[in-house]
Amino acid sequence: MAAIIAGGVSPVLAADLEAPIVIEEPQPVERYEVSDFGGWYIRGDLDYHKSKIRGTEYITYGVEPCPGCGDGFQGVGGTKSFDTAKLKSSFSIGAGVGYQISRHFRTDLTLDYWFKTKFRGSTSDDGSSGCGGPGVPCESVDRTKMSALLLLANAYVDLGTWNGITPYVGAGIGGAHVKWEDLENDANVGFATHKGTKSWRFAYALMAGASYCLTDRMVLDAGYRFSRIEGGRMFERNGAGPGFDKGFNTHEVRAGLRYSFGGSANGCYQPETVAYEPPEPIYTK
Repeated sequence: MAAIIAGGVSPVLAADLEAPIVIEEPQPVERYEVSDFGGWYIRGDLDYHKSKIRGTEYITYGVEPCPGCGDGFQGVGGTKSFDTAKLKSSFSIGAGVGYQISRHFRTDLTLDYWFKTKFRGSTSDDGSSGCGGPGVPCESVDRTKMSALLLLANAYVDLGTWNGITPYVGAGIGGAHVKWEDLENDANVGFATHKGTKSWRFAYALMAGASYCLTDRMVLDAGYRFSRIEGGRMFERNGAGPGFDKGFNTHEVRAGLRYSFGGSANGCYQPETVAYEPPEPIYTK
């Protein structure tokens, strides 16, 4: 009887003690978090530029016959343009500070120093000015140098990032402090020096280029910038003068570095691996 009872209970106990079934979760997949972007950045730039002067002119003084005057002549004045006016190419160095507002928009304030650029011009007349005596034309070769500080507030649109490369377009507005050195006037009637001048002028710029991620915070920035500086006084009077330039159109090839403080540089997001914690297994009977 005991054997029969034991034999009947054993299957029930075996069923109660059967091992639970574990439902296996899928293999863990690494999860990534995109680093935050935005915040302040600094920049430094070098460039090679070619400036085209849009024209130069100066006030002239001379004489013309005047039968009713004391010595038969009277003074006359007018404005005359240089026959030729050319600026050579030069370099500049710049720095700036900016803010990454969003993934596609940023602004900065830049200050560039244009190293001295050589100017060479020439003038002549038909002899009516009496520069070298009645009927003798004046001819001269004029030399000086120009340097400038260009201060611009800029805004850029970053067009997207592909393989670490972010093309952009931008525009800037501000002012330029233009400094002319003394003008050396080597004429066929003698040598003269005209004192150079310096002044602030209105300026603006248009840019296009691309940046490349070097690290998550630093990018290499290369591009093209067109800048225009309005005209102003060039030199003071010494016989003839004063003289004026009509401003400059400048084409620049630029390269530099940007470093971000507030987060990853725009487009340079380095994914951060987060440890995967699988959920508790689910047991069923």
